[in-house]
Amino acid sequence: MDTQKTSPLAALDAVALTRQLIDIESITYNEGAVGRFLVELLTARGFHVETMPVGPDSDDRFNVYAGVEGEQPDVVFSTHMDTVPPFLASSEDEDFIYGRGACDAKGIMVAQLAAAERLRAGGAKAGLLFVVGEERDSAGAKTANAQPRGSRFLINGEPTDNRIALASKGALRAEIRATGKMAHSAYPELGDSAIHKLVEALGQLLEIKLPVTEGIGPSTLNIGTITGGRAPNVIADKAEAQVMIRLVGPSQETRAAVEQAVAGVASVEFILEIPFMRLRHVEGLPSMVAAFTTDVPWLDKWGEPLLLGPGSILVAHTPHERLSKRELADAVELYVQVAQRLVNSRA
Repeated sequence: MDTQKTSPLAALDAVALTRQLIDIESITYNEGAVGRFLVELLTARGFHVETMPVGPDSDDRFNVYAGVEGEQPDVVFSTHMDTVPPFLASSEDEDFIYGRGACDAKGIMVAQLAAAERLRAGGAKAGLLFVVGEERDSAGAKTANAQPRGSRFLINGEPTDNRIALASKGALRAEIRATGKMAHSAYPELGDSAIHKLVEALGQLLEIKLPVTEGIGPSTLNIGTITGGRAPNVIADKAEAQVMIRLVGPSQETRAAVEQAVAGVASVEFILEIPFMRLRHVEGLPSMVAAFTTDVPWLDKWGEPLLLGPGSILVAHTPHERLSKRELADAVELYVQVAQRLVNSRA
């Protein structure tokens, strides 16, 4: 591919480049094609580009870092290359770009690239880090954290409506399991229903008083999936539920409350925790609290984190994902402004 001729960014067309990225399917674990496109694009734009292999399929799954060879950046822009399913091709109208990844996070990649170029042209030391796997397990961010570049600040991109996030809620994922004894449903006294136990445990779980943090809001709980049983006429011998709790502080109190709620009828295993994080604010800019989780907790060696990006999280992961063209353009200016303020600050 002749990137200089085909890249929309060569003509400063951020909308066209966003659509081009959307049209490269990159559902988690299938990021190779978009990664290779970015390597070629960024190299043609004059960046020194490095790849960071991630996992066993490292030839086709890797992070992309772009900067100046041998230079320690002051600020690094970062977001993720992967998207959730299903793939949705791009389209546009007068006001919006549509398609999977429009706001989460391919439009953000374009805004960060344009901002980094502007900063570099002005003499600032800015880098770009695009990672895989954010939508599943942050595998790319964890790999990147073992290979930091000494940056002072990390500006992570997620859809925040171009508002600075004061904090990002954490996540605690739990598996609730109940066991019982199979029997004919006409003779329930001969069995022990795991589903009945699970229903009891989940009812008690919904009664938990979860923590509330002033200025952040409440912790929330969602029972996402329930599975179990063999057939309608069989007493169930096993049942399981997947639960997600959004954290607004340390997890110890919540873990203890969950364990107490299900004690005696079910067991609990905590299989994932992403910590709650407070983030740096920039005076004079609109702010928000991100109720969702990000790669930020796994990139602590890349500098003091900020969370900022165009687009609404309310349309991400939906059939109607979109990004305002105006908001995309505004994001470039905002990223430049914020980065300059950070680099010129003493702290």
